[in-house]
Amino acid sequence: MDSVILAEIFTAWSERVSALTPEQWGAPTRLPGWTVQDLVAHLAPDKRVLELLRSPRVETPAVTSGAQMLRIYNLPGGVAHAAAEQNAESARDAATAGPRTLIAYFTDDGPEVIAEFRSTDPNVGVAHPHPAIGTVSFGALVQVIVVEATVHLLDLIAAVGGGPVPDAALRRTAEILSAVPDPVAFIQSATGRSTEPVLPVLR
Repeated sequence: MDSVILAEIFTAWSERVSALTPEQWGAPTRLPGWTVQDLVAHLAPDKRVLELLRSPRVETPAVTSGAQMLRIYNLPGGVAHAAAEQNAESARDAATAGPRTLIAYFTDDGPEVIAEFRSTDPNVGVAHPHPAIGTVSFGALVQVIVVEATVHLLDLIAAVGGGPVPDAALRRTAEILSAVPDPVAFIQSATGRSTEPVLPVLR
């Protein structure tokens, strides 16, 4: 169940950020211009996530899987490209809250976010803030957060070290990402039957 995997990866994040030293908070990451503090702020499950999850329900959302949502996000000229600088600026702004507050987002707000997801029908959804997405199921939201949390935990480990990413999160992220490109093109490329580029699938 994806919410169980999300709880596991959030626990890994909570433990890792709680152990960061002052020097590590300011360390650069492999994301150009992002410090560790910016990275943590970008991913931290603050109250805005809960506001989205508690917004009016949509019984038949248009986007029903994480792969579908990521595919829309990463279309040429899509949200991932058009909003890249805005997302970076938002992360820098959120980072000014400081390490103690950012840690609390994981230790205090994280369990509340998990509980909210577990109490919802994954097939039901909400309106997404980005018009390009439209309406999205809770199941799709969980899957995208699992991908984000996994990819960015790898970024954090690359920057300052730490224990490995939970195996379940790695496997689930690989499954979701492999479903983003056209399946025929992905299979042909993965089996060496085509040189048509299908990766990367995310910006």
